Amino acid sequence: MRTFRSAPSGNLLALVCLLALGASTVVVADHHETKPADQQVTAEQAEAFINDAESRLLEAWKEGARASWIQANFITYDTQTLAAEASEKVIGLTVQLAQEAALFNDLDLPYDTRRKLERLKLDLSLPAPSNPQETAELASIAAELRSIYGSGEYCEGETCFDVEDVGQVFTDSRDADELLAAWQGWRTVSPPMREQFQRYVELANKGAQELGFANLGAMWRDKYDMPPDDFAAELDRLWNQVAPLYKSLHCHVRARLGDTYGEEVVAPGKPIPAHLLGNIWAQTWSNTYELVAPETDQRSYDLTELLQTQEGIDEHEMVRYGERFFTSLGFDPLPDTFWERSLFKKPEDHKAVCHASAWDLDYQDDLRIKMCIDVDAEDFNTIHHELGHNFYQRAYNQLAPLYQDSANDGFHEAVGDTIALSVTPGYLVQVGLLDKEPPPEEDLGYLLNLALDKIAFLPFGLLIDQWRWKVFSGEFTPEMYNQSWWDLRLKYQGIAPPVPRSEADFDPGAKYHVPANVPYTRYFLAHILQFQFHRALCDIAGFEGPLHRCSIYGSKEAGQRLDAMLTMGSSRPWPEALEALTGQREMDATAILDYFAPLAEWLDEQNEGRQCGW
Repeated sequence: MRTFRSAPSGNLLALVCLLALGASTVVVADHHETKPADQQVTAEQAEAFINDAESRLLEAWKEGARASWIQANFITYDTQTLAAEASEKVIGLTVQLAQEAALFNDLDLPYDTRRKLERLKLDLSLPAPSNPQETAELASIAAELRSIYGSGEYCEGETCFDVEDVGQVFTDSRDADELLAAWQGWRTVSPPMREQFQRYVELANKGAQELGFANLGAMWRDKYDMPPDDFAAELDRLWNQVAPLYKSLHCHVRARLGDTYGEEVVAPGKPIPAHLLGNIWAQTWSNTYELVAPETDQRSYDLTELLQTQEGIDEHEMVRYGERFFTSLGFDPLPDTFWERSLFKKPEDHKAVCHASAWDLDYQDDLRIKMCIDVDAEDFNTIHHELGHNFYQRAYNQLAPLYQDSANDGFHEAVGDTIALSVTPGYLVQVGLLDKEPPPEEDLGYLLNLALDKIAFLPFGLLIDQWRWKVFSGEFTPEMYNQSWWDLRLKYQGIAPPVPRSEADFDPGAKYHVPANVPYTRYFLAHILQFQFHRALCDIAGFEGPLHRCSIYGSKEAGQRLDAMLTMGSSRPWPEALEALTGQREMDATAILDYFAPLAEWLDEQNEGRQCGW
């Protein structure tokens, strides 16, 4: 079951369904069908095994998808129980099949058989050891780690704060003392995870080794169609392409925060204190925009106002705008069942998960989105993003079940974000929401605000797994868990804890994806790829002008090239899928530099005379 969410948030409910195939829950597998390790196996048996595995998985995925859909739309004890049972069935079957797939590791096999076997193993993010007692222990630890995070809160007097409450403090407050209290308070949740996390690393590594990998980190990296060490080097190459732009943004933001909070709090030439960047984890900085915005910031239009004053625009019509974007590229309209079965409006008579998500319930054409739509600019962009997932899902629905996924796990999010990048003033003019495009001088505020979201995120998106990979390999030992975490945050982000930390703390556990065992590199890749996709599609569409003003709306040529990549699913190595769209076989972050070129020039002017770096 693959359900796609709109953002790498820390919201627990926003990630429940995403984890259904990620095996963050471990189930004791039924090992009785597994062949002895020394029994000879054949290529014919491997092919028969894959055919049977795909058939069994497809039925389990469908059952799990329907149970999760019901649970997300009708939150009750019973629907949550049914969804959990269906998810455990999927995970248990996947664990069993992955372990059996390892029996064919040494065979010389046809391309499709070998690729499907590898995908079957690599769909697991938490492989269980074959020993039933150790598998049960890992299951217990994984559940406990998630439970500690999910139920986490801290209290000040009689008032208690969970992760949503803390997030709201960082959104609303500009009081440094209040922000520090919230920052420290949330990090009291994670120290109890520390001892169990250490054992989880030992057991997960054993499970990965039994599948033929050096450790769990190497297993996670192996899914990217290149040797694990080569992939790590590839990430460093991409980061080095964008690091200068990030450092310029960091320099400007630090200076303006120093103006607000005082240089005794935010010192020139020093790391930025982690509690002042408008986010619990300092992963995005857009909540600081009003503090760092250009002095001449102004917009001649408000998309929310345009939508709300236009006659006939409701939740349903908001989605129609998104569909018409894709049909303008040459894609077929969404099926009637999409409109009959999707959730567009918050229910009045029962609880539902409102976080935006895209669904494919039958791996054919039962496509849906689920979001409680407000008629505003944010949801207008989100709808375009979510439909990007749906059209990707439909493009590869003729492939074998194990190929019904994106080329790598960064592609799906990147496609949705690529479409959202085309929601430009020019696009709004084309669809009749805006009379004329605003002058270029209004672009700076837009670019800075977007950079506080997307550029600020890049080093954070990189370092989460950099830390875990080194933990899994043993380079970062338990005695240095917390110090190594902050060493990486300093190296990549140029931020530091606002108060001293020690090995009594476990600050990595304060980020959901660590205790929940969710790989994070996909988000870094998506932030790189979306701009590379956007630049290529704009070139194909024949757009001339600044890249940030390009919309591919109405370009059948761009639609054809996009479809050529989407229809490949995960059937071929991702460089081939990338080449089908962009003509390049390497990921390339220079598209980010092209997109933000006007902002980079402005940042250089602002930073003149400032002490940059840390």
